[in-house]
Amino acid sequence: MTDNKKIEEIIERLSPIERSVIPHLKSSFHEIKKKSSLDETSLIRALRFLELKGILKISQKERNIVDLGTNGIYYKKNHLPERTLLLVLDKNNHLPIEEAQKTAKLSDNEFKVSLGVLKDKALITINKGRISLNASKDELMKKSFEEQFLETLPREYETLPPEMLHAFENLKVRKDIIELRKEKDISFSLTDLGESIAGMNIESNLLEEVTPELIKNWTKGNKFRKYDIQARVPHISGGKRHFVNQAINYGKRIWLDMGFKEMTGKKVVTSFWNFDALFTAQDHPVREMHDTFFIKDIKGNLPDKEIVKRVKEAHESGVSGSKGWKYLWNEEEAKKVLLRTHTTVLSSQTLAKLKKEDLPAKYFAIGKCFRNETVDWKHGFEFNQTEGIVIDPKANLSDLLGYLSEFSKKMGFDKIRFQPSFFPYTEPSVEGLVWNESKKEWIEVFAAGIFRPEVTVPLLGESIPVLAWGPGFDRLMMMAYEIKDLRELYSNDIKKLRDIPLWSK
Repeated sequence: MTDNKKIEEIIERLSPIERSVIPHLKSSFHEIKKKSSLDETSLIRALRFLELKGILKISQKERNIVDLGTNGIYYKKNHLPERTLLLVLDKNNHLPIEEAQKTAKLSDNEFKVSLGVLKDKALITINKGRISLNASKDELMKKSFEEQFLETLPREYETLPPEMLHAFENLKVRKDIIELRKEKDISFSLTDLGESIAGMNIESNLLEEVTPELIKNWTKGNKFRKYDIQARVPHISGGKRHFVNQAINYGKRIWLDMGFKEMTGKKVVTSFWNFDALFTAQDHPVREMHDTFFIKDIKGNLPDKEIVKRVKEAHESGVSGSKGWKYLWNEEEAKKVLLRTHTTVLSSQTLAKLKKEDLPAKYFAIGKCFRNETVDWKHGFEFNQTEGIVIDPKANLSDLLGYLSEFSKKMGFDKIRFQPSFFPYTEPSVEGLVWNESKKEWIEVFAAGIFRPEVTVPLLGESIPVLAWGPGFDRLMMMAYEIKDLRELYSNDIKKLRDIPLWSK
């Protein structure tokens, strides 16, 4: 094929945005943007199309740009906090600490940082609760490297001289003064074909799309632009449910398919339902502030007096032959309001509503719980738990392990093991662990057992076997999605949200 023939064929395939770029191809990216009147996204798309046609080759270079943060914009205009404090002391030296902060109108954090910065530079001394200015007039007039640095922003990180790098490190640890962002520089080079076609003003009467008007007024000479059906198109990220919600819906479907009914309830509950009804002693460490989020200065209502009476009896003297906890149960302690620490609170509330004719029965829940935990790769202060209870006079421990094994398999985990454990409200109690392939270790996800008579008698009126469990659902999701850190479930990284596959266990 001759060059002219090839050029003619390419011209027949050029889209309107490509034709607007062709006359300016010997200019830079930014010059083309101005001359063609295209926005940046459209221009990049046009260049990509031209690259596919062999007219040019695109190259990208990533740069790190240091720019002003929210506080940095304000400080550049009005002074850094330490400069503000210096100006106050220059007018009125030896001020009491509280008065200096008030006069400078600095927040607690700004004031503490200012004191640290100025002390490090030996510009002030603090003695007997007063701040004294040591700076000379020259030192007061001279701008710090940090102030000079802010005035030069935005700029490329790689071009920073040593003194500005030092200023960058000092400001980086302070809140929202500077930010580091990435920018892409786009450039391109023309191929031999591109050199032949660059600069042409290409007029086209080729049709772009079929419209009602075109159909009505069709003439024999009409001709459509040729389309390359193999050309790559821009990636479009369609809308979809958050992967956490996908997994939760899947978990619910498992329990529903196994014949369970869903339990729902409030996240803010009383200690009575969260602890007392589940035979957790009122002096148990789990009920302390370092484990539980209590709602300050609020008291809740207790349920039916008969249920309260039976729960009180279970704690103080026991039921069905047990001895209880042997202490005076405090009704006011039971009225304390908190964020539920487990979805087992829904089980206690559900049992209290059941009648004999409702049995046997199976219930489940998947919902948020809250505990005052130290956050790490497998712990969070807010997490999802899946709850289950089976109320059946014929139920036993083998049934319990069977339910948990079946749920685990349907969630995609074949390796599961059980070991004895202790929980205040179940006996016997077991822990279920599943194998985490990425961590190469067993992870505890199931806390399970059979409710003690001290739970079932006050709530049901008699001792009936109640199988109960509460797996940590977030940990199951973590392993199913091969996420190594629990915190990634809620990081909302848009790229990860787009790339993570649909739930397909």
